[in-house]
Amino acid sequence: MTNQLEVHLDNFKYNYNEIKKLIKPTTEIMPILKDNAYMTYINTQIDLLNELNINIIGLANALEGENMRRLGFDKEIFILNQPLNEDIERIAKSNLTIGCCSSDFIEKLGNYPANFNIHIEIGTGMGRTGINPYKIPEFIDLVKKYSNITVTGIYTHFSCSDSNEEYTQKQISIFNEAVSLIKENISTIKYVHACNSAGIINYPEAHFNLIRPGIILYGYYPSPELKEKLNLKPVVKLKSKISFLKEVPSGVSISYGATFTTSRPSIIATIPIGYSHGICRVLSNKGSVVINKKIAPIVGTICMDSLMVDVTDIQAMLNDDVYIFDNENITLDEIANLCNTINYEFLVGISDKIERVFI
Repeated sequence: MTNQLEVHLDNFKYNYNEIKKLIKPTTEIMPILKDNAYMTYINTQIDLLNELNINIIGLANALEGENMRRLGFDKEIFILNQPLNEDIERIAKSNLTIGCCSSDFIEKLGNYPANFNIHIEIGTGMGRTGINPYKIPEFIDLVKKYSNITVTGIYTHFSCSDSNEEYTQKQISIFNEAVSLIKENISTIKYVHACNSAGIINYPEAHFNLIRPGIILYGYYPSPELKEKLNLKPVVKLKSKISFLKEVPSGVSISYGATFTTSRPSIIATIPIGYSHGICRVLSNKGSVVINKKIAPIVGTICMDSLMVDVTDIQAMLNDDVYIFDNENITLDEIANLCNTINYEFLVGISDKIERVFI
């Protein structure tokens, strides 16, 4: 295919091993592979996951868990988000461990003819999901009513572990109290976990016995300041090709809205990748691409399935490779900044119309 996301598996392994250096031997890593492993599709590489001796992975919902079972992953799968009632059958059939914080959902599980492993989610300040700490005793009593429910974990989510130490320390304190209370009443706890990517780097005291790396596995940082604390290698490069070249005189407008007009005789290349592939229109007349290790500016408005670049000053030929980002001349973070967003959003926005090529 013309458009490809190059996925460098050795870099993923390198990042995984760098993360391992930050934790104790008794602490496990739960890679977050939700949303098709941040749209890298590394979740499909079961042999790689087995090679890394990964015993548990984190996903967003039960459908993702079901798909991972179909792919052949037979280790533990943890669903991070509170499921819906309609997910219960899928959870049971796919043998998924689930995060829970809803009493109504616990009652539904308890009355379903299957056994379930759950992790209790504690709300410590994320403001999204999680049990209010003062309701923990009530929740414990409810869970104990059902013999088919086993509590195997306790967890929480940090909201600003990359930017606000005081707030994060408050979350850690609340969580520690909750863990102590639950462990006093429930003896089946296997995992305690709180740290996302930033938390792993900044708060070793909160590693507990399980960590949840996400964006850092793929070689990117939650915030620029963390680059000094952990060396990572970007896992992906986004590539297309030149599909058309044309010479135009000065005064010719390019693309919709005539937002760019040539100021000199120019050579314009058309690249068959656009906003339907995840290239945000904000990059129109603002971003650049890499062709033969040279920077070529995007000119005119980015279209649904194509964009145009000025290659007047570089040697370019039909079918030459074009990198939207190559991690050297243009990085994903630079593009995200131009789009006024974060690396996470741009990465997961790369369409599945683009072929993933594992290298």
